[in-house]
Amino acid sequence: MKRSFPVVVSATIVTALSVSLSAQWPLYPKLGIPKGADGKPNLRAAAPRTPDGKPDLSGIWMRTNRTEAPGTAPAGQPPLATFGDIGYGFKEGLPYRPLAVDLVKKRVGALDNPDALCLPQGPLEYHLDPQPREIIQLPQKIVIVYESNYGIRTIYTDGRRLPPQGEPQPYWHGYSVGRWDGDTLVVESNNFRGALTGQPGDGWLDGKGDPFTEALRLTERFRRVNFGQLQIDVTIDDPKAYTRPFTVRVEQEIVADGSEMIEFICHENQKFLQLTGRAPAP
Repeated sequence: MKRSFPVVVSATIVTALSVSLSAQWPLYPKLGIPKGADGKPNLRAAAPRTPDGKPDLSGIWMRTNRTEAPGTAPAGQPPLATFGDIGYGFKEGLPYRPLAVDLVKKRVGALDNPDALCLPQGPLEYHLDPQPREIIQLPQKIVIVYESNYGIRTIYTDGRRLPPQGEPQPYWHGYSVGRWDGDTLVVESNNFRGALTGQPGDGWLDGKGDPFTEALRLTERFRRVNFGQLQIDVTIDDPKAYTRPFTVRVEQEIVADGSEMIEFICHENQKFLQLTGRAPAP
């Protein structure tokens, strides 16, 4: 199975360099996929469960390519976010504070997206990136491995409390603890590296440059709707960047054809600044 795959990490770079290639995802048939009467995967079957009865979120997931016009989210659902603009579904836009307005203006047309600089993406960028991610659900923690920039995030489910803001050193992916509310995994995160670090690639929520600061408290509600669908409602509570909290929806689909992730390394000999004329050649 072949999928389009950029030489370098983001759409920004692809536009700048206009170079792409086709990458081969290795195929290995997965066990335990429910089948319909026609022998094909039944992705609407019930979600699998762990031995303790909780929904099992494990699997390789791709974000959906579905979009919604602003103001058309289903009743009771937050707007659907997009990788390029998490506020796309809000008719009135996002509730920016002046700091956020200034940062978004500075970032328009800029090439400092963390993905473009081979740095870890922001939490919503990772959820919405077109590259796959694998959720590994363990008894005391959940690990998410993102193909994009080979990011790894740990969500502790061992009963620990979220540490006070400023107690641990800031994390690229934040410090995350999870608990079950019925069949929904509720994850709270804080202690992020934010947009006030002075580094241009820090604190991006989307490709547009909507920011978050070190004051961000993130709440995610993971719900495996059925075998093939995962919904994540994400609440951004960042009083330095926004006048009030807001919530967006992320939709992902299981990869059921046996595709496995490939290695994605973008850390050494990074030439993007030179290729775009922003740094001299060595």
